[in-house]
Amino acid sequence: MIEKKTEKATSDVPKKPKESRETESELRQDIITGDWVVIATGRAKRPDEFASQERIQNDRNAPDPFSDLQASGQKEPVLIYRRSDGEWSLAVIPNLYPAFTNGRVPHDLSEGPYFAMSGVGFHEVIITRDSRRSIADLPLWQVAEVIDAYQDRYLSLMTRKSVKYVQIFHNHGKEAGASIPHPHSQLMAIPIISPYIDLQLRGAELYRKNHRSNVFQTILDYEAETRTRFVFENEHFFAFCPFASRVAFETWIIPKKSANPYFERITNEEKLSLAEALQQTLSAIKKGLGDPPYNFYLNTAPCDGKDYPYYRWHIEILPKTAVWAGFELSTGVEVSTIQPEVAAEYLRGYIES
Repeated sequence: MIEKKTEKATSDVPKKPKESRETESELRQDIITGDWVVIATGRAKRPDEFASQERIQNDRNAPDPFSDLQASGQKEPVLIYRRSDGEWSLAVIPNLYPAFTNGRVPHDLSEGPYFAMSGVGFHEVIITRDSRRSIADLPLWQVAEVIDAYQDRYLSLMTRKSVKYVQIFHNHGKEAGASIPHPHSQLMAIPIISPYIDLQLRGAELYRKNHRSNVFQTILDYEAETRTRFVFENEHFFAFCPFASRVAFETWIIPKKSANPYFERITNEEKLSLAEALQQTLSAIKKGLGDPPYNFYLNTAPCDGKDYPYYRWHIEILPKTAVWAGFELSTGVEVSTIQPEVAAEYLRGYIES
């Protein structure tokens, strides 16, 4: 087992990056989780090479189950936003093929030495009316509407007895898991805390214990000062490529002023600001990388009644630029073929001024 570093030789703030990294591959460690990644400069690609990769395209002529919800047999919307002309602009519906089934509380399904429980929870789909335009292409008010729907459904489900965590995510492109080309996000309210969130929570708590500071604030302060991995910022949010990026062009969007662990407490002003940060970042990825498949997900503190003052909610965006092979599968160490510093500089060139 690779142990996470908990002490630094000189200070709590990492040293500034070297001026040149052209010839030497690097192992970088995630300051929160302790996970390692390889920045493989020997395999390095120019940023524009990622735009020329072949994409697996969805069949745009296939039936669209989200264009007419009633005609396609979808379940009754649990939330719907309408325009002034009465037509809907956004709808949230229960997933017709849910990964989790509705239930009050999970019951034990353990067998011998194995622990198991019933997979109760809620699985919903957040659909924008436009079947062609992704979040990167929507007007700002519609992106804000998506974020508002995220918050609305989170608040509606977080107090259910079967729910300890609410995961909101968005798949774009067939290679990223979007089997239906009509843009949509998904929400799963589940009775467990995911291992990745648990790892982040433990890492953030350990960092506070060892350094008496919030690890997310430490990251934000350093990235805002050096600006080598900075992509976009506005009054409330800061987007950057993480120092230990797991994939090429990985980008995080994190609140600047609000040290809030809980996404559901976002204000209306912050929603508009987040809409701009998300739209601008996704637009830069689309333009710069030739509309690659990607996943983004919203990480927030659990809704299990406990307090997590050392955490901070944020959005992680991971473009699908490579496939895991033997090394990644056998070690859990991901390999990236572009330095985050180079990736961020490239994306900044596609940010609208």
